Amino acid sequence: MNIRRFFGSNSREALGMVRKALGENAVILSNRAVNGGNEIMAFKEEDMQAMVARESDQSHVLGQQHQLSQEQQEPKTLRSLLNQSNRTPTVEVQASRNAAIAAENNERNVLRAKMAKAAAATVAAPAAVALAKPAAAAAAAPTSQQMTAMLNEMRDMRSVIEAQLTTIAWGNIQQRDPIKSKVLSMLLAAGFSATLSRQLAENLPANQDSAQALTWVKAILARNLNTIENETEILDRGGVFALIGPTGVGKTTTTAKLAARYVMKHGTQNLGLITTDAYRIGGHEQLRIYGKILGVMVHAVKDEADLKIALNELKNKHTILIDTVGVSQRDRMVAEQIAMLSGSSTAIKKLLCLNATSTGETLADVIRAYKGKGLDGCIITKIDEAATIGNTLDVIIREKIKLYYATNGQRVPEDIHVSNKTQLIKHALKLSAGSNKSFHYLNEELPFVMGTTAQTSRAVEINYD
Repeated sequence: MNIRRFFGSNSREALGMVRKALGENAVILSNRAVNGGNEIMAFKEEDMQAMVARESDQSHVLGQQHQLSQEQQEPKTLRSLLNQSNRTPTVEVQASRNAAIAAENNERNVLRAKMAKAAAATVAAPAAVALAKPAAAAAAAPTSQQMTAMLNEMRDMRSVIEAQLTTIAWGNIQQRDPIKSKVLSMLLAAGFSATLSRQLAENLPANQDSAQALTWVKAILARNLNTIENETEILDRGGVFALIGPTGVGKTTTTAKLAARYVMKHGTQNLGLITTDAYRIGGHEQLRIYGKILGVMVHAVKDEADLKIALNELKNKHTILIDTVGVSQRDRMVAEQIAMLSGSSTAIKKLLCLNATSTGETLADVIRAYKGKGLDGCIITKIDEAATIGNTLDVIIREKIKLYYATNGQRVPEDIHVSNKTQLIKHALKLSAGSNKSFHYLNEELPFVMGTTAQTSRAVEINYD
C-alpha cells in the first residue's frame, strides 16, 4: 500500500492537495496540525482494493497447497508408482518397472485387486479435495470480511474528516467574508434548504456588498424558477387540466377560481367541469355549488370508464377542468388516480397543488408520489397561511417543475394569481426578515450545519449563466 504524506499551510490546502493527487475517493488515515501547517496521511482507494484482491489470491494459493498435500498423503499404489517412474526415467526406476511388469504377468489376480483399490483411492481423492476447498474458503472469508469492514470504516472516517474540514472552512469564511455568511443566514431563514443555500453562498461573486449580494441571489433564484409568462397556456390555448394533490391542499377551491377566471374572459359556453371526489362527504357538492353560481354543469365520475364518458360528452369544450379526490401521498390510490388520468385517450395535463405551509421534505415526498408518468406543472396554494415559502420554491427549483399559479386566500376568483417569479422570491426573502427567530441558526451554528450538509445532501442543479 502506497501511503503518501501531504503538507499544507492549513487543512483546506492539504485536503486540496490530496484530492488533486489521489482523487475524490482517497482514503485519509490521519489529519493533524504540525509546526507550520497541517499534515494529512492518505492513500488511494484502489490500493486498498488491490490489497483485498491479493489477500483473496493468497487464500486461493493456500487452498491449492492444502489440496496438493492431501494428494501427497494418498497411499502409494502400483499404478501411481508406474506413473511416477514415467516422470523420472532413471536406471533404477526402469528396473523397478520391469520387475513390476513381470509381477503383473505372473500374479494377475493380485494385480486386479490392487488396481481396484487404486481406483477407489482415485475416486476418494477428488472428494477430499472438494472438502478441502470449502475449508480453505471458510478460512479466507474472515480475512476478506475484515478488510472490507476496514475499508468501510476508513470511508466513514474520511466523511467525518471532510465534514470537520468543511466546518472549519465555513468558520474561516465567516471571518473572511461576512457577506456570504449573511446570505446563508437569510436563505436558511427564508425556508430554503441548507444544500441550496450553501451552493448559492459559495458561488457568490467576490467583492459584493449586501445590496449587490441580495440582487445576485434574487437573479439566480429567478433564473432557475420556471414559470408561465401569462394565462395563455390555460385560458387561451385550452385543453384538459386535472388538479391533483393530497387532501386539504385546496384543489376544489383552486378549480373554482380557475373556472371563474375563464368565465370572466370567455364565458360559460366552452367550459367543462368534472369532479372525481366521490369519497369525501359533500366533496362533489362543493364544486356543484360553484358551477351553479357560474352557470356551468359539473359532471361527477368515479372511475376511468365514467371519466371517458364525461370527456366524450365534453369533447367540444375549449377548456375542461378536473377536480380530483385528495389522498395521502403514501396511499395506493395515488397510483390508481394517476393511472386513470394517464389511461384516457384524451391528453390530460396534470397540475400538482403544493401546500406552502408544508415542510420541504413533505413537499418533495408529495412530488415523488404524484410524479407518476410526469407532471405538467404545479400551483402553490395557501401562501397567506405560510410563515415561509422558500421551502416550496426550493422544491420546485430542485424538481424543475413549471409553476402556473399561486393562491393566497379563499375568495373566488380574486385570490389566485399568475406566478410572478420576481414577486414570489421577493416575498420569500421578505418573510425571512420577520420570521420567528427561535428557528433561526446562530452564527456559530452555521459552520456545523454546512459541514453536515456537505456530506449528506444531494446537490441542486443550478444555472448561474
